[in-house]
Amino acid sequence: MRVAVPTEIKDHEFRVGLTPAAVRELVSAGHEVGVQAGAGAGSGFPDAEYAEAGATILPDAAATWGWGRLICKVKEPQPPEIPLLRPDHILFSYLHLAADPGLTERLRATGATCLDLATLQEADGSLPTLAPMSRIAGRIAAVAGAFYLFKPNGGRGILLPGLGGRHRGRVTILGGGNVGAEAAEVASGMGAETRIVEKRPERREELAARFGDRVAVLEASPETLERLLPETHLLVGAVLVPGARTPIVVRREQVARMLPGAVVVDVAIDQGGCVETSRPTTHSHPTYVEEGVVHYCVANMPSAACRSATLALVAATLPYLDRLAREGEAALVPGTPLGHALNLRGGEIVHPAVAASVAAARGSGGGPEAAP
Repeated sequence: MRVAVPTEIKDHEFRVGLTPAAVRELVSAGHEVGVQAGAGAGSGFPDAEYAEAGATILPDAAATWGWGRLICKVKEPQPPEIPLLRPDHILFSYLHLAADPGLTERLRATGATCLDLATLQEADGSLPTLAPMSRIAGRIAAVAGAFYLFKPNGGRGILLPGLGGRHRGRVTILGGGNVGAEAAEVASGMGAETRIVEKRPERREELAARFGDRVAVLEASPETLERLLPETHLLVGAVLVPGARTPIVVRREQVARMLPGAVVVDVAIDQGGCVETSRPTTHSHPTYVEEGVVHYCVANMPSAACRSATLALVAATLPYLDRLAREGEAALVPGTPLGHALNLRGGEIVHPAVAASVAAARGSGGGPEAAP
């Protein structure tokens, strides 16, 4: 199998689909690997390291996509890349199609087989190729939120740790999965007054055992949000429904009742966002103000820590990529991890949650698209 690694062209996307060490493993297993010139530069991996590992260095995007059959990317194809897709291509990337019916239709038209790393799911329900990026995004959410709470950055002028335990910032986290738990770890570590709102009783028990009295773990309910939101300085959106569009948890009128200069970091923006006032932003233009509240909704947050993110990503994806390279489409057995990752094949949507979300978006006249 020819595995091709293009240079990412999404705004400030510095991650890369394979490291030189991963290339060496794939080549040792008998695969051919082609890497676009400069693909790893943003994460600190020069072309010479890829060549030494056995990769063919390809001059540009057209040559890379044209050479390979299995396309190993990080983020969803951007408009200039979609015409490079062929029906015989297997695309292995984060896609988040439920939030972007337009991209779904454009990818369907190529006829390519498209796998989403965000829906690759093990038998125990875990999401092994999404989890490391979720954990990084959760940690970044607390750091970015703390930064944008500073007055020169548009915020209320709040120091999350306060001073000696007094005047601490208040952080509310919607969802206690990987994103929420890691955001709570960092926020509470800073000294902020931290609350996680989680609907699953068994998960609340796990979080309470993990954090003890460092973090308040609360049952998700309208009453809880009505009480917490007006006093919240930093709101972190960490809601996930695998493969589906994220439900709106916080309405515009609730955002309007938040403190002026408060900050929303909606990590769920890849799947459409869980705050009604959220819309995708980029690292070039990361924030905007809506209802007096600063919104940070960057759709590729982990790229800010690109080398750490690339190393974690490739460690998680390589076993699945190797199997896909060995077996091709025969590896896409329904009910298996790679079968769950399969979103599009032969112009059809085959993932049920994606199909339902896209159909719902069509019925409502559209939906938010991923950041360009």
